[in-house]
Amino acid sequence: MRLTGVGRRYGLGGPWILRDLDLEIPAGSLLRVEGANGSGKSTLLRLLAGIDAPSAGRITGRPRTAYVPERFPAALPMTAGAYLTRLGRIHGLGRAAAVRGAQEWLERFGAGAYAGTPLSELSKGTSQKVAVAQGLMGTPGLLVLDEAWTGLDRTSRGVLDEAVRERVTGGTRVVFVDHDPGRLAGAVDVALRVEGGGIFTLPAPSRDRWQAPGPPSALNARCPRTPDGPRCARTVIVAEPPPGAVLPPHLPGTAELLGEGAVELTVAGPQADDALRTLLNARPPWHIRSVTEAPHP
Repeated sequence: MRLTGVGRRYGLGGPWILRDLDLEIPAGSLLRVEGANGSGKSTLLRLLAGIDAPSAGRITGRPRTAYVPERFPAALPMTAGAYLTRLGRIHGLGRAAAVRGAQEWLERFGAGAYAGTPLSELSKGTSQKVAVAQGLMGTPGLLVLDEAWTGLDRTSRGVLDEAVRERVTGGTRVVFVDHDPGRLAGAVDVALRVEGGGIFTLPAPSRDRWQAPGPPSALNARCPRTPDGPRCARTVIVAEPPPGAVLPPHLPGTAELLGEGAVELTVAGPQADDALRTLLNARPPWHIRSVTEAPHP
């Protein structure tokens, strides 16, 4: 699935919400979308799901898609079981399989007793379970989740986490937005940040391997040279990344992964301020545990 030069605006003369987006989403990938309120996250998800058409550019290779919206229309005139069965049929299931799948997903979310309850009579939490279950009916090639965890109890959030992992393992593309920065941490393949009408793509972090920001020789940059070679103090910064973050690019020095996900960054003394500024200005910012100095041999 590919987005090429995609843009979206509302109205012929309206401002561009998103513009010039280029993105490829391979099968079996998990993408997290983040950004400030009003940045265009939901617009991007609606474009991916085919709910909205791009105002510019094109989207190709979209597979069968399931979409869980931010707001579920719970006033539809049907029961929870009938609604899920209908969605199962739309996703290509036979009648018997759709009925069976509807009941199985309701039970998996602890809502099996509500299969015969009209949607308009469900609590907000149970309505959200139905909204999520409809997205998991069948085997879509793309699953789009817009804050699908919001309103679910802790057990149901865990069920959805597990279901997402199952779908990705089975080859489904999953794209999601969630307020919890730690949601599915360690499983995300790519994190996308929506900002200023564009998207910025960062690879997801690996907990057992961090890419060093530069060669070891960068440690000696801007150090006074002596007959024995560069010589200056070094600064050791121990920092803790926010959930789902990666090491910011263009950092000086060398990085080493410590226990509990912390990173030890060693830089030449004159570069310490630049490194700290980069970590603290990251979005979200890193937590600085300690800054110490040691002589550079």
